[in-house]
Amino acid sequence: MLRICLFFLCSFLLLLPAVNAQQKKDSAENKNHLLALPVISRSIETDWSFGAGGTYTFYTTRKKDSTTRTSSIRFLGSYSLRKQFLFTVNGPVFFPGEKYILNSHFSFSSFPDRFWGMGNQTADANEEAYDFRQFYVHLHGERLLGQKVFAGVIYDFQRVIDINVKSGGLFYQQNVAGSKPYQVSGMGLSLSWDKRNNTFWPNRGHLVSVQATHYTSLLLSHHRYTNIITDLRLYKRIWRQQILAIQGYGFFNTGSDVPIRSIASLGGADRMRGYFSGRYRDDHLFSMQAEYRVPVYKRLSVVGFAGTGDVAGRFSTVSLQRLKYSYGGGIRFAVNKTEKLHVRLDYGVGNGKGNQGFYVQFGEAF
Repeated sequence: MLRICLFFLCSFLLLLPAVNAQQKKDSAENKNHLLALPVISRSIETDWSFGAGGTYTFYTTRKKDSTTRTSSIRFLGSYSLRKQFLFTVNGPVFFPGEKYILNSHFSFSSFPDRFWGMGNQTADANEEAYDFRQFYVHLHGERLLGQKVFAGVIYDFQRVIDINVKSGGLFYQQNVAGSKPYQVSGMGLSLSWDKRNNTFWPNRGHLVSVQATHYTSLLLSHHRYTNIITDLRLYKRIWRQQILAIQGYGFFNTGSDVPIRSIASLGGADRMRGYFSGRYRDDHLFSMQAEYRVPVYKRLSVVGFAGTGDVAGRFSTVSLQRLKYSYGGGIRFAVNKTEKLHVRLDYGVGNGKGNQGFYVQFGEAF
């Protein structure tokens, strides 16, 4: 309990200077905002982390246009007590009238990680340490077809420049691809129907998205496979400003040559909070989660969430009796009240010993 109190206290103390500066910006006419602040956090994967992060929000139109949502560029650099380094820049850019949208993600990570083997019934005792360094680039351009329906083109690139696994360990026993440095490079297509009224804190609308990306040696990929992602979201105002958010998510790989960093992975800050990211891995992942968001006072909101899901090599191995679940709650603090950009502090719990932990992030889980 003491660590929980210290975690929330330290995070809010670090937010205060940025909030004071943001209050002045919120009242100004300039609708472009740059927010930067120090970050201290703790999660299952990283233990305590220290660094800096922020976001730049802007419009691509000279005047505020109700048909064009706010664009954002988010950045984060952090170093953890487990000697994990992460630097990332990402965010969507909405062009005038939302005729075009560009989603981008660039990151570099040097990350000691853990592996329990493939499958949805791996034992805690199987835990095996490994580490990697990688560059990652994801570009996704979309074109409006009409009525908030978008078609897109995807380019995805990942270069694992160094990976160290236990000799004779699980990677070799289960013949997991990607135990040596490699790269994957793929092109894909997407189709989405996006009627969310806000990208940071939607209170109405929905998102229906399907993406398919093929990785091939023609694009200098060392591994050949196809990845399909489905993402279904619904946002409904229940009472006053209280919001019910629901997401169904699927991540599916076809082919027998999927490397370790591209395998479906259960857990993390966005889905199945409470599980170590990658606690369960396999070819396919499906999950469903719901979150109830309640404004409390000015910039402060609270949420409760619950989710269920699993990984599988074949869908015939899925059992309702073995589904994983997670639940928890958290606090939202609006560092940009106008654009409804929040810092979220969550505590999630999953079934099974040791599946629980803290998260602090910019923006919502979904």
